[in-house]
Amino acid sequence: MDTGLITTLIVVGVVVVVLVVVGIWLRVSYTGLLSLKGRVDQAWGDIATQVERRAELVPTIVDTVQGYATHEKAVFTDVTAARAETLNAGDADTASAAEGHMQKALKSVFAIAEGYPQLQSSQAFLQLQTELVDTEDKIQAARRSYNGGVRELNTKIRAFPNSTFAKRRGFDQASFFETSEPAAIAEPPRVQF
Repeated sequence: MDTGLITTLIVVGVVVVVLVVVGIWLRVSYTGLLSLKGRVDQAWGDIATQVERRAELVPTIVDTVQGYATHEKAVFTDVTAARAETLNAGDADTASAAEGHMQKALKSVFAIAEGYPQLQSSQAFLQLQTELVDTEDKIQAARRSYNGGVRELNTKIRAFPNSTFAKRRGFDQASFFETSEPAAIAEPPRVQF
């Protein structure tokens, strides 16, 4: 055999092996990004489910407190507006702003409730409060899961060599679910009796 032919075959073989390795690496990287994106989307769904659950509780809480404090119309209007804002939030950025407004509005409602001992001892109100605290805890857990997934996804998207193809393949960095009121999400609305 001719040495030129052997050299050509070796070069072609090396090029094919390199292309196969690069192809496998691209496929594994793409699959990893898809998996992370799916995890982030699932965590966002968990947040949305819990926010909807809380939104279902809010009218009942407002009605219960409003029965005792009818003169506090501005607070009840604020909590109703915050509820609508959280339900209409379509992405993490608008949901973050809405979450801050909801937390602030709920704290105002519970601050009013503290002034009414009969309300505080009402079994229905205590049950609603327990359900709300449970839901707030679930929102926090879902938020931590979502933000962890976002952090991991964003890191992979920014890291070389994923950064060379991620944007072209439809992978954009995700926004964190945060609030302008960090104290509000650190401590869900609670009333001590």
